[in-house]
Amino acid sequence: MHPDLDHLTATQAASDICAGKYTSVALVTAALARAKARSELNAFITLDEPGAMEAARAYDTVRARGEPCKPLGGVPIAIKDNIEVAGLPATAGTPALKDYVPVEDAPVVAKLRAAGAIIIGKTNMHELAFGVSGYNTAFKTGTEFGVRNAYDTAKIAGGSSSGNAAAIAARIIPAAIGTDTGGSVRIPCALNGGASLRPTVGRYPQAGIAPISHTRDTAGAMAGSIADVMLLDRIICDESEIEAADLKGVRLGVVAATMANLDGDTAAAIAAAHEKLKAAGVTLVGVDMPELMELNAQVGFPVALYEAYDDMVAYLERDAKISIAALVRDIASPDVKGTYEGLVIPRKLPGPDNTVVDAKPAYDAAIKIARPALQQLYRDTFANNRLDAIVFPTVPKVAVAANPDASDLANFATYIQNTDPGSNAGIPGLQIPIALGATSALPVGMELDGPAGSDRRLLSIGLALEKLFGRIPAPTKL
Repeated sequence: MHPDLDHLTATQAASDICAGKYTSVALVTAALARAKARSELNAFITLDEPGAMEAARAYDTVRARGEPCKPLGGVPIAIKDNIEVAGLPATAGTPALKDYVPVEDAPVVAKLRAAGAIIIGKTNMHELAFGVSGYNTAFKTGTEFGVRNAYDTAKIAGGSSSGNAAAIAARIIPAAIGTDTGGSVRIPCALNGGASLRPTVGRYPQAGIAPISHTRDTAGAMAGSIADVMLLDRIICDESEIEAADLKGVRLGVVAATMANLDGDTAAAIAAAHEKLKAAGVTLVGVDMPELMELNAQVGFPVALYEAYDDMVAYLERDAKISIAALVRDIASPDVKGTYEGLVIPRKLPGPDNTVVDAKPAYDAAIKIARPALQQLYRDTFANNRLDAIVFPTVPKVAVAANPDASDLANFATYIQNTDPGSNAGIPGLQIPIALGATSALPVGMELDGPAGSDRRLLSIGLALEKLFGRIPAPTKL
């Protein structure tokens, strides 16, 4: 039989290869062919055909000798280009790093490779992971700039883990690893109908990844299904399988602040999802989280923009061996260049009336006062209402047009509205695809944020919800 990329999950592919239904070479060949056929998506910066084929042949040889199957044995995956993979450029989506080729895998990559995964390439992303649109003007394989949405190539893929989400949606690969600072694995999966986990900060190893903020950054699992997200998580953390939760015992909080600014398609899809949840026995609880967005605002920019300087300088000195001045000089995307030149390098934050203010006092207050208060607000909300998680639209709107305006501050604020608070608190968030918008035919996502350390409980609920919602239809062009 031939591998069916259109419906294949990583879990199924590993099982099929193990059972001898087809080879890793056959599956990797098909994935590479589709990646090249969908070059207009700008999903990949580096497609490693020779390396992937060599690894696939090696896995098939080992299997033919009768050695045990591996959890991701022979399955093609992709890695976001700010995560180091031995022998492949790690550009972080920016020109100054295009010739930086690390000699070893980041620990998160090494775990997946040891589990048998075949890395077919490094994916495109919002430049330096500093944005939510994926409109990167530095790298492209198609005629237009920007990573494109697999459901409508005139629309953004979201960011910053843009290429991963587009490649998963286009059924090039079943799973990938990205990074998330304020929404970067969840936003693109919401816009492309994928599933993703931003784990509790510290759950996944962070070495070998170009940083923004050590307080907020984490690698994250992205896939076409929750079951595959769970598989990646299990491999990275060396943990056992988990069963789907019994939805009848699940309590989810609904917070008014997360229901603001929704477009019609998102509002309708979330309302329908709430009804489905209730019909399945989930208890939805309206909860008040006073000052959620105010506290978040006191943490978000101050932490990300202040830590970005020191964390990036340390990474460049240790790994890429270039100066931050050289990095910034070559930034291609105007929005990212403006952020670095206007705020990160001079250690400033946006102030009132288009002014800038020193970042250090706001950063200190964020770390000492606002972030602990935000974390306490989440702890109290979960405990006092006996919640497994809070539930909300991952992003308030479906994907907008892909052009330079997609990277403006208004879009940035809109798309991180709901993903940013949990990021700043360091708690886990699971993105679940729930529908195609009634008028746009674009994907709509729903997120569950749980208490710190509740990643496996979140995934078990996600597995049950995947059965409830099903997988949303594939894009018409595959």
